[in-house]
Amino acid sequence: MSDHTPGLWDSIDDLHTWLDSHRPVGGREGLLLRILKLSEEVGEVAQAVVGATGQNPRKGTTHTWEDVQSELCDVAVTALVALRTLTPDAREVFARHLKKVTDRSLGGTGTG
Repeated sequence: MSDHTPGLWDSIDDLHTWLDSHRPVGGREGLLLRILKLSEEVGEVAQAVVGATGQNPRKGTTHTWEDVQSELCDVAVTALVALRTLTPDAREVFARHLKKVTDRSLGGTGTG
């Protein structure tokens, strides 16, 4: 393990930069496509849940709960990269929003 392990937002910034340097479509259309990528990732979560529970009788059990965890992580990363694409202040925007949700949900009694 290296001496410097990047934090969440360092990694999101790095992914954002990498994606921007490799995107075939820019401008507003590129932004919309990056946001739409969330739908694809959420669909993969659904597919993994169906596969982990064996709900498709033709296919049986095709995924594990670890697959579901991985797909949920992909959704989270994709959402944070999309937010970073909308604003360079993604870290602050997310922190403010998380505080609002936490206060609203826990009545200001959240820990952390």
